[in-house]
Parts: sequence; C-alpha cells; structure tokens
Amino acid sequence: MEDDVKILARNRRARHDYAIEEDFEAGIALEGSEVKSIRAGHASIAEAYVRVSEGGAWVVGMHVARYKPAGAFQPDETRSRRLLLHEREIRVLAVGVERRGMTIIPLELYLRGKLVKLRIGLGRGKRQYDKRQELRRREDERTAQRARSYRHGGDDR
Repeated sequence: MEDDVKILARNRRARHDYAIEEDFEAGIALEGSEVKSIRAGHASIAEAYVRVSEGGAWVVGMHVARYKPAGAFQPDETRSRRLLLHEREIRVLAVGVERRGMTIIPLELYLRGKLVKLRIGLGRGKRQYDKRQELRRREDERTAQRARSYRHGGDDR
C-alpha cells in the first residue's frame, strides 16, 4: 500500500548546520485544535529541538498557531509535546546525546495518511569549515553539470 505523505513544515537549516547520522519517524501527542492548525499549514519547527527526559522524548519550541474556530480554551502555542517513539528508539537517542555528544533535531513535519508525523535526526553539529567545504562541493557540482549540458547541446535552437 502506497502511503500518502504531505510535507507541512521543513527545517531548512538542519542539514546545513548538522551532519545527520540517523533519523527516526515519530508521532506527536496533539490536541484536536492543534491537528487542525497543523493541517492548515500553521506550524513551524525552525526553532524547535528535541530533549529526552522523564522516560520519553519531547519536542520543545515547535510553534503551532492557535486555530481560531476552536474557541478560547486552547493549548499554549509553543508548549512541549510528547513524541511517540518505541522504547528502544528513545534509548538510542538518549545514548547518542549523552555518550556521543550529539543533538536531536526536528527535520520535517508531515502528514502520513491522517496522522501527523515528525522526522527527527540524530546528528553532530558541523564546524564552519565543514559548511564551507560542503558549499564549495555543491558549487563545483553545479558548474560541472552546466559545462556538461553546454557541451552536449543543451540549447537546441
């Protein structure tokens, strides 16, 4: 069965600032009005991070705008939300953070069918020279691609 995936929010700086070694798909414990707001595209994970505590994983700083038709009694927009992961996945994340000095970063917020999912990555922060090297490598690839397209008659006029 083909899963219907619709990306709602993406952390664009995550792969630039971190070398992601492993990623996980997590569900999020949300309230009804939060789900409606996320489905409408009113969520941001740019400033969010994940911490492991109290036997679970929590996403902190994820902004979900209030859903206006829901009325006055709504949760705080930036409250910590529990991530729904298996115990062994939580252990892998905890060991990565504690022993290996890594960080857990939200990568994408998306819908898989009717469910809201968050892709999180276990990664290590890149140094400034790593970022420059990556940009230089990408620019070289682009230049080489342009040269190949010109050489092979990219413009057929």
